[in-house]
Amino acid sequence: MSTAPLTSPSLSEQPGRRLSLVRRPAPAPRRAVGALPLTVGAELGVPTVHRTVVDFGNLDHAATTPALTAVAEAVSTVQRRYGSVHRGAGYTSRLTTDWFEQARTEVGAFVGARPDDEVVFTRNTTDSLRLLAHALPQDAEVIVFESAHHAALLPWPAEATLRLPVPTSALDAQSLLERALREGPAGKPRLVVVTGACNVTGDIWPVAELAAIARRHGARTVLDAAQLAPHRPVDIDALGIDWVALSGHKMYAPYGAGALVGRSDWLEAAAPYLPAGGATHTVSHRHTRWQQGPARHEGGTPNAVGAIALASACASLSAHRDAVEAHEAELLAALREGLAAVPGVRVHHVLGPAADGVGVATFTVEGYEPSLVSQVLADEYGLAVRDGRFCAHLLCETLFDGDGTAVRASIGLATTREHVERLVRGVRGLVEHGPSSAYEYTVDGWVAQDDPRDLSEPRPW
Repeated sequence: MSTAPLTSPSLSEQPGRRLSLVRRPAPAPRRAVGALPLTVGAELGVPTVHRTVVDFGNLDHAATTPALTAVAEAVSTVQRRYGSVHRGAGYTSRLTTDWFEQARTEVGAFVGARPDDEVVFTRNTTDSLRLLAHALPQDAEVIVFESAHHAALLPWPAEATLRLPVPTSALDAQSLLERALREGPAGKPRLVVVTGACNVTGDIWPVAELAAIARRHGARTVLDAAQLAPHRPVDIDALGIDWVALSGHKMYAPYGAGALVGRSDWLEAAAPYLPAGGATHTVSHRHTRWQQGPARHEGGTPNAVGAIALASACASLSAHRDAVEAHEAELLAALREGLAAVPGVRVHHVLGPAADGVGVATFTVEGYEPSLVSQVLADEYGLAVRDGRFCAHLLCETLFDGDGTAVRASIGLATTREHVERLVRGVRGLVEHGPSSAYEYTVDGWVAQDDPRDLSEPRPW
């Protein structure tokens, strides 16, 4: 682990002073220039309970990602020229409108949108799937696996939703869907909700195969690509799906934008998602005429900055796809192999250990609560992981013993080989020697006793 002793006179001469977050000069690039898109925040050093400062080890990409430097630069550019989109005659409004609509084209291209598909900008994947739920035909039936993230599990009408049990393999998932569609009511619209990559374990689902089963039975498919799109290509036509939903904050564009991309007919037939300015064509005393196309569901002033940030991320990921996949494959292999070699550690899967997966390793440590494991890794090793049920409670109840929680380490472009090695070393150290500090469980979670750090910072405004 790369550590730097705290030798500043103001600290060494005042040993009782609490330590705070440190921003050091940006380190030299850890990889060949141009090989991978770089992320904001590489200069961040974090203090540990051992009175050292270490490089922040980001293994929490499945929750949210830092911005790419290219995305941050795009945001900086648009903010200097920002104006409200559509209908403005001023220079900044016209320019921002042009960029906003070009962003729509870029995002559509990123997921292989067909010529007649719509790209509707939303807040995130949750918002995108809620929009599609809003647009469901009145008599539609929805089929979703209980292993889905809550964003994909919960927005549908309860009385018209069939939940399939957590499958044990890719073939089991296909068999469960085939049976449900064959035995279900025919002659009505049906929507199958498919996860691209499991947010709990990283397992990649057989999307094309499930979509083909749906088509054979006259059903449509929506893909939750929140965890898949940052790591692997998504192509609507090649996969045979009807819609795809994704989030910017999972794709190195954490500026509050996502998208729903796909067929227009259900969207055009539905009432506006946000009935307000922008969604209206004309309003009279007797009648309101609504817009057609994406504007129909983008009422109010849209998040143009977020949409442009998302488009920038799509362009960067597309341009560096091979390098991104190679980087993540190397780190994921090291992460899973390293954890599997530690006695008492179990790495979990939904579709089996042989299933292909994105950069996630979710594990439990015998004898330790997951919440304590993640806190020890944060306090003693400067690592960010996540513990809990990961907004997939039904899946976690199936996978994990005890209280149904686990620790999730998720890699991405801000993760280095040293971070992975530090994590494995930290877990092994915990198993072999226990925590180096005494921890007490409080209403705020586990707290290290005699913690010398002050983790507060001035507000950024």
